[in-house]
Amino acid sequence: MIHEKMQGSVDRNVLLNRWDDTKQIGEISVFAMVRLDLEKSLQKIGSDTIFCAMLFLNSLRECPMARLPRYVIPGQPQHIIQRGNNRQVIFAGDEDYQFFRDALVEAATKHGLAIHAYVWMTNHIHLLATPEFDHSISKVFQSVGRRYVQYFNATYRRSGTLWEGRYRATVVDSDRYLLTLMRYIELNPVRAGMVAHPGDYPWSSYRCHAEGESGSNADWLTAHEEYLRLGRNEVDRQNAYRQLFQTALSDNDLAEIRDCTHKGWALGGDRFKKQIEVLAR
Repeated sequence: MIHEKMQGSVDRNVLLNRWDDTKQIGEISVFAMVRLDLEKSLQKIGSDTIFCAMLFLNSLRECPMARLPRYVIPGQPQHIIQRGNNRQVIFAGDEDYQFFRDALVEAATKHGLAIHAYVWMTNHIHLLATPEFDHSISKVFQSVGRRYVQYFNATYRRSGTLWEGRYRATVVDSDRYLLTLMRYIELNPVRAGMVAHPGDYPWSSYRCHAEGESGSNADWLTAHEEYLRLGRNEVDRQNAYRQLFQTALSDNDLAEIRDCTHKGWALGGDRFKKQIEVLAR
């Protein structure tokens, strides 16, 4: 479609008048244009077409990102993030965390989502969870999102949205990244400067995995088999898990986790990514 718009000589005012409509096409159209062999094409076209091409290229930063496909593989863990709109606070007090926790546990039980690790920051949440069904994650977040927004708005006498659009989810290679991702999630409060040690933060799964905490913040967690392999019994696993935190996450791991989460890519090696692509077709 863009290639057709670039043919021939077009009045620049017409191009500018059409620009707002064209820009709404979004990133898919921009990518279609970029795929053209511009270096060869521009040798054959006029200045008006070059002007049009420049408008498109300059818009790369302005066009909204096209929605990335979600790879939901039942039985395969996913790293899930949901942020507050404009990074605003979504938890203002302990009661808020408790309401969210109860809504999440109820929805996860109903829709088949096994949660292995979590952290709930003041303006966003992380989950490491395995869906039982294709719809497990979406159903859980629809339910929790709706219930929590109603609760939050009523409690704080506000209106409007609370969440920053859709949640982000990344399929995780269990063998290579699961324990690393658990550490990444539970170290969030430390990286944010909120606490000095992950055990000092009450709204994460660290105390369960490293200290054997039980109760309303832990009893509903499902231990992943990679965690269970750390030791023959609970004490051995907890000791081994604490030892993992003696070594800082590498810059490469941090960059890979963040990049895959932001772009919706599978988190794993090349072979794993190819397998996920095949399964998701």
